[in-house]
Amino acid sequence: MHQVRAQRGVSFFTGLVILALLGFFASAAFKLIPHYIDNATLDKAIIAADSSIGDSIDSTADLYSYISKTILANNIRDLKVDDIIQITQANNEFLVHLNYERREPLIKNINLVVTFDKKYRVRAR
Repeated sequence: MHQVRAQRGVSFFTGLVILALLGFFASAAFKLIPHYIDNATLDKAIIAADSSIGDSIDSTADLYSYISKTILANNIRDLKVDDIIQITQANNEFLVHLNYERREPLIKNINLVVTFDKKYRVRAR
């Protein structure tokens, strides 16, 4: 009979702790997922610039313009292309460096920080 009593289930306070932890991690996920989606959109925009057939990209200004238009079309309004992307031209290709960080407040002075840093090669037309 002693074994049945030991298997009664989760106590009220343990259930509250589990619920609080689930709420904490769900809150953090809901704040970070949009930034990862924006970064994936930027990644696709830069990769698409390499394979774009209709647009002729001959200078760094053309590449900045192409990426800006893609960002605007995908409704990313809180990132400025000039602040997050550095483009240099070498021979017949562009070296694109995507580097930025996003901060989301979690609780008072505790922030969630996500850093994105990636380099690309885009061929000039």
